[in-house]
Parts: sequence; C-alpha cells; structure tokens
Amino acid sequence: MTSKGMTSVPPAADRSALAGARRIVVKVGSSSLTSIKGGISEESLTALADALAAKRNAGAEIILVSSGAIAAGLAPLGLSKRPRDLATQQAAASVGQGLLMARYTQAFGAHGVTVSQVLLTAEDLMRRSQHTNALRAMDRLLNLGVVPVVNENDTVATHEIRFGDNDRLAALVAHLVRADALVLLSDVDSLYDGPPALGAKRIALVTGAHDLEGVSIGKAGKAGVGTGGMMTKVEAASMAAGSGIHALVTSTPNAAAALNGEDVGTWFSVNGSRKPVRLLWLAHVASVQGRLVLDEGAVRAVRHHRTSLLPAGISAISGDFEAGDAVELAGADGTVVARGLVNYSSEELPRMLGRSTRELGEELGNGYDREVVHVDDLVLV
Repeated sequence: MTSKGMTSVPPAADRSALAGARRIVVKVGSSSLTSIKGGISEESLTALADALAAKRNAGAEIILVSSGAIAAGLAPLGLSKRPRDLATQQAAASVGQGLLMARYTQAFGAHGVTVSQVLLTAEDLMRRSQHTNALRAMDRLLNLGVVPVVNENDTVATHEIRFGDNDRLAALVAHLVRADALVLLSDVDSLYDGPPALGAKRIALVTGAHDLEGVSIGKAGKAGVGTGGMMTKVEAASMAAGSGIHALVTSTPNAAAALNGEDVGTWFSVNGSRKPVRLLWLAHVASVQGRLVLDEGAVRAVRHHRTSLLPAGISAISGDFEAGDAVELAGADGTVVARGLVNYSSEELPRMLGRSTRELGEELGNGYDREVVHVDDLVLV
C-alpha cells in the first residue's frame, strides 16, 4: 500500500476537523510515559501536559486517557518487569496511580489547569445506570474547566470484566462523552505499510478496512510496560471512525502538531454513524461467555429484520453463562451473525428451546415470556 497524501481528501476527512474540535479524547500509552527502570519520565509527561494544556486554554475540552499506573508502580515495589498475575498488577496500579496523578496535577497546574482522576471498569460502561452516571460526572468536570484523567480501575477489575487495554477504553470514552475526535498517542509516529526499518511507507489516511488489506500491523513494543501495540490502536481508531468520531494515531512527541491539525500520523476518517456506547462495548470489548445456535428463520429475523431473539428460534446452546452475560448468536453452520446480552442463564435455557414465549409464560410463569436477547441489547457482527 502506498502512502496517501491529503491534497484530494474531502473536507470531512481532513485533519482540520481535529484543529477545530470542541471536545477531544487523547490517549497516551505506558511506553510514552514510563520505563521499568526509571518509572515516570518527567520530561515526557511534562511535554504532553504542555501540549494538552495549551489546547485546553485555547478553548477545547480535553479528556486524557492515561496508561502508566502499573508501570509507575513497578520501581517503588522493587519489581523488575510487568507482573503477569492480576493481584500483583493490581498492587502495582494501586501504588502507581497516585504517583501518576501527582505528576499530572503538578504539570497541568503550571498552566493553571486543574485535573481530576476518573477510574472506570468495563461494567461502568455496560450498565445503563452506571454509564449515565459516568457521563454526568465527566460533563460536569468539563463544564468546570477540568481535564479528567481517565484510567481503567486496575485495582478492582477482574479478568472477566477488563477492557484489555486503554486504546479500547479511550474509544468507548470518546463515545460516552460525545467527543468530536480521538487521538491515540504512542512511541510510533504513524501507521506504516510494513516495517519502517525496511523502507515501508507511511499510511496517512484510512477511509475503511480496505485501506488496511495486506498491511502487517505490529503488536506491543519493546519497552515491556504496555499491553497494547499498533494493532489495538488501529482497532480503537477504526471503532471510533466507524461510529462517527474522527481518529488520529501518532506519536506522543507529535501531540501538539496533531492537535493543531498538522499532517502527522495516520488519520482515520469517519465512515459510519454514532452508536450507543453499550453496543460498542458489546461488539468490540465484551467477553463472550457462550453461544446460541439459531435456525434459519431466526438468523434471517436477527440479521435482516433487526428483531429480538425468541426461544422458538434457538436450536442449541453452549457455554456457561448467567443472565446479563454476552453471548454469540450463530447459524447452524457456525457463522456468528451477532452478539447480545442474554436474559436467561445456561441452566434455564435448555428447557425453553424451540418453544413460544406464550407457551413458556403459561407453563413456567411470569418472566419466562421475555425475549432471550432483546433487540436493544443486540449488535450485528
């Protein structure tokens, strides 16, 4: 794939949309702020705060999604590398989060900007009441001129309900707060069509999945303190662009240039409309706990008519799940057509398969005449 210039790009896809954005979510990775040996890099963090504070003082609203809590806690705990077990990760995050916020408070404070700490779990965005409360709090902070510093709440998160990396968290936060743009910062200045060391060319613009066909996208870098990589950034940027939010992937030293709309990094132009944040979580982040096998009629109803899934259309189930868990909806040939939040457990469903809701309600009582997956809790894949 060749590098794409900006001369023929339509106005909606131009980086000027970022320069004039009113509300921007910026995500920075651990490798840009910390190292295992040195902890938090004062120089890197201060430079980033300078760029973001300048944009904030120019009138934009900034939400910073910052990794680095676990990495910042390694040195004080005498750990030589990022721990693999969840308990030690949680301990490092508990120590490091306070250190990270102290540095941000000082760096932004030098520009007269107040920061706040916002810690989220995946559950905060999957439950309607909780993500409504999160939105209300963030809106109020922004109205008060504060820069919220968001991170996953590593200290209490479990393997089952984790975002997995802060790139996906940033994309979901961008939707939660109705941001105009998402900027993903790391230690790589752009997406390339191969290894830069071998003469690969920069990809300046991505308009859709077809622009990434044949592109080899790297995983996590060598610093040893992060969990993501270019792959997760591309996924997060594509998620945002496919849901009506401009996205840019570039390096942390390019932050100021990016926020000014200069030609840096890889620009993901909008190619879809806004979607509820809960459905984005379901499509891209949720941990699937089981599978429902649908007959041909149910597949057509779900895929083409956007209807709720009823027990009569299910021929088999697999997995161990509770009511409210995410499950896959698949045809008899194994093709997954959708994901959804199931209203019954894997213990309840077997006796309901192939039966009408009226029959179930009469035989089993109130509560068993509901849909298995309501259309509002279902997303096509």
